[in-house]
Amino acid sequence: MSFEEILREIVESCGGGIGAALMGSDGIAIAEYVAPRVPDGPLSEDIAVAGIEFGRILEETRKAADALGGGQLVETLVVLARMSLLFRGIDDDTFLVVVLTPDGNLGKARYLMRRHLLAIRQEL
Repeated sequence: MSFEEILREIVESCGGGIGAALMGSDGIAIAEYVAPRVPDGPLSEDIAVAGIEFGRILEETRKAADALGGGQLVETLVVLARMSLLFRGIDDDTFLVVVLTPDGNLGKARYLMRRHLLAIRQEL
């Protein structure tokens, strides 16, 4: 299964999915998928922008986790008025971001991200 197929599966199955992107820690998108039904609005065409903008924050969060001795950063959720962004680390250099509508199903998105981790790692 390709990255695009995995991302499409997550977005289309989670309920309220806007899009998803597989990002390198350098901010470059490896793959992305945007739901065709997404209306004009936040991130309607380029989900990778979220990864780029929040990538710096994720890196700082990783540093804070190291300083606290809390272990590796696994997941981060950012809830905004018009969307929720769920970030999950794949490895030290790659992360997955899924963008949902405010009423999207975060629990199912988290489950689908975990379920597809192995397939994503195998494709890398």
